[in-house]
Amino acid sequence: MQRRESKILKRASGIFKYMYKKLFRNNMYNTKAISHIWLLCCLVIAGSCIQTCQAQAGWEVKMVRGINPQNPSSTIWRGFSSTAKPLSVLIPTGIMTVALIEKDESARYKAIEIGTSIIVAAATTTVLKQLVKRDRPGNVYADIYPDKPDTDYSFPSGHVSVSFATAASLSIQYKKWYITIPAYLWGTGVAYSRMYLGQHYPGDVLMGAATGIGSAYLAHWLNKKIFPQSPSLKTK
Repeated sequence: MQRRESKILKRASGIFKYMYKKLFRNNMYNTKAISHIWLLCCLVIAGSCIQTCQAQAGWEVKMVRGINPQNPSSTIWRGFSSTAKPLSVLIPTGIMTVALIEKDESARYKAIEIGTSIIVAAATTTVLKQLVKRDRPGNVYADIYPDKPDTDYSFPSGHVSVSFATAASLSIQYKKWYITIPAYLWGTGVAYSRMYLGQHYPGDVLMGAATGIGSAYLAHWLNKKIFPQSPSLKTK
């Protein structure tokens, strides 16, 4: 157990060094690095959980117990959780609506790409859930209290997956810190809320974040292949 924790700490140290170099390259704030850093963090930590997914890693159970109260009734965290799927639909829909009204081709392609990333994230999450078949913590441990019963599998988190797909796509498309940072803070809030509500382990939300970010970059790559003359790609 101590050896495993030591390996995780060494990995974390390497991540922080990478973060510093990427975020402050030439003393300039790099918004693109946020997505890369989040993806790297999620993959490293989630990777350490995958081997013990079905058995539940001890540190994951302890973390959920520490976060999840006996009566998870906070309106803040319930609010974060409840916004994940609606906002993931409303954001690309809103961009597309504005694009059609203003006849903005660039915005139309952006909406298509963001929507595609969310669809890919949701599909990937569904497949992984069926492959891993990890039970939710509230269905395994009597001292973890979910906000509501749910028999769906736990790994990875669908709420987190679509929220991070949305956040990463917005970051890719708009490249503005005042869009990127709030988007990722929202995604992080969704991730924490899912543990607070007793619905997921840390590995679930980390893999959900990695799935979402990876789906956003896959959608961006597909957009470049399918629509090479897209106005939204000319400056990419």
